[in-house]
Amino acid sequence: MEIHSATWWASRLIGQNEFMMESTSDIQVKQQVRQFYDQVGWQEVGAGVYQNARFEDLRPVSREYIHKCHLRVARHLSPEGEYFLDAGSGPIQYPEYLEYSNGYQARVCADISIVALQEARQRIGDRSSGGQGLFVVADVANLPFADQVFDGVVSLHTIHHLPSNEHQQAYMGLYRVLAESKSAVVVNGWESSSISDIFVAPIKWGRRTRKRFARRLGKAFREPTNQGNHSVSTFVSKHNASWLKEEVGNLLDLNILVWRSVGVRFLKAYIHPRLGGRWLLRGIYWLEERFPHFMGEHGLYPLIILTKN
Repeated sequence: MEIHSATWWASRLIGQNEFMMESTSDIQVKQQVRQFYDQVGWQEVGAGVYQNARFEDLRPVSREYIHKCHLRVARHLSPEGEYFLDAGSGPIQYPEYLEYSNGYQARVCADISIVALQEARQRIGDRSSGGQGLFVVADVANLPFADQVFDGVVSLHTIHHLPSNEHQQAYMGLYRVLAESKSAVVVNGWESSSISDIFVAPIKWGRRTRKRFARRLGKAFREPTNQGNHSVSTFVSKHNASWLKEEVGNLLDLNILVWRSVGVRFLKAYIHPRLGGRWLLRGIYWLEERFPHFMGEHGLYPLIILTKN
């Protein structure tokens, strides 16, 4: 399938939507995010592995835990339908992501990065399940789709790349395009996590100590950099559970569960194959399953369910 602009789709499959005026600074933020993912984040460094993978732990010891966390999303989506929206799809980075739309006639991938959509098109290809792929260059905060057109919606690690003042608008947009009696799933990180902070504090202290020690020895301490002149990271703005409940939860029906309570810093610092790392992660997963609301609000990555009744 061809990759089209948001304007093309707005005049076709789905209808018209009024776009809100954006400030110059908001436009610059989105341009920077697009440039990062086009030039750095979604550049392949191996077979199906992207530069952006440095934000994830791909070691075998963590694989089972991360796989099971990815599968949590599908629990809250309708198993079948006509159109499935992947808002901020990226290249559909992980195999589990492809499974979410298996029972749908078409998966609509919307992203501001043309490189991401080109990669997503290759991932979907001529799959026997999951329907055809439709690809739209679009801003997640200004979705160009008609109301209630999607039977399933996901937005994974995307909203935090929007300017802070557009986060509420993005959640409301996802809810607007969701069909009646259906659910959308948003995975986004909190700005802080009480669970993660307990374990990350010693890591930060250790890094500061090593820096001071290196300076005393007269050695140059070098931060890791990316090749070329590209930025090694991009714009991120996050909120907490209180903000989400007040600014979004008062406007629509949402539920906060856990997607993953610990991040890459924790995994790489504390999870090791020779020190029972796989069993420790199984224990963490058990706690997440036993206390999904608590771990969702106090862990690092919540799974936010928007339901339209």
